Amino acid sequence: MSTRLACVVFDADRPRFIADFWAELLGWGVTIDRPEEVDVAAPDPDGAEVALAFLPAVRAKHGKNRIHLDLASRSIDHQRVQVDRALSLGARRVDIGQGAVPWVVLADPEGNEFCVLEPREEYVDTGAVAAIVMDTRDPLRLAEFWAAASGWPVTHGGEQVAGLRSATGLGSWLEFVRTPEVKSGRNLLRLNLASFGEQSVELDRLRAAGATSIGRDGVHPATSLALADPETNEFCLLRPVRDCSTV
Repeated sequence: MSTRLACVVFDADRPRFIADFWAELLGWGVTIDRPEEVDVAAPDPDGAEVALAFLPAVRAKHGKNRIHLDLASRSIDHQRVQVDRALSLGARRVDIGQGAVPWVVLADPEGNEFCVLEPREEYVDTGAVAAIVMDTRDPLRLAEFWAAASGWPVTHGGEQVAGLRSATGLGSWLEFVRTPEVKSGRNLLRLNLASFGEQSVELDRLRAAGATSIGRDGVHPATSLALADPETNEFCLLRPVRDCSTV
């Protein structure tokens, strides 16, 4: 296969503002700064962490996002420092029904939920982002699709949670958590794939795995194909490009 997970895409009312928030919080840098797109990435150009891309929003946020980021911590004290730093940058605490849990649920300045986790052994070497987490009705089925799409093997799977990670053992996890909520409308956070082979061949492979075509990318229509995974989560298949231009 010749595709890889390229970036997490945020639809944002103020792309540069919210990109600056995440860059400051994660200790990353802005790598692309255009009116139609701002990208943020880890400082190590050879690192395994997935970049973040911020685009002008096409609709207002409504309800909880189906994709969110979990941030890693090294200790309980470090978790507390991470939370305080996020709050000082403009985040706020939110209640999504989590109850009494050891992690802290926050929202960025535009309401996108994220978690600051307590220290966990499986996230000790992930970097700033422990996991990219997607809500799903069928964790294992969706994990299998994204394993086929990204090339990351499924490391654990069950009825409630499934996860995959790069075979190198570096960078963030991609995790799928069971939820009874049905997807409604376009996702404000999405995953994008970059293609390094013949795009038509990769498109056929993704369709065989369960993807459906939903049109062409409005930012780079000549190079990007808009698709949806088996639970209708939108994503884009990009040609080999330097940025994370999105659906």
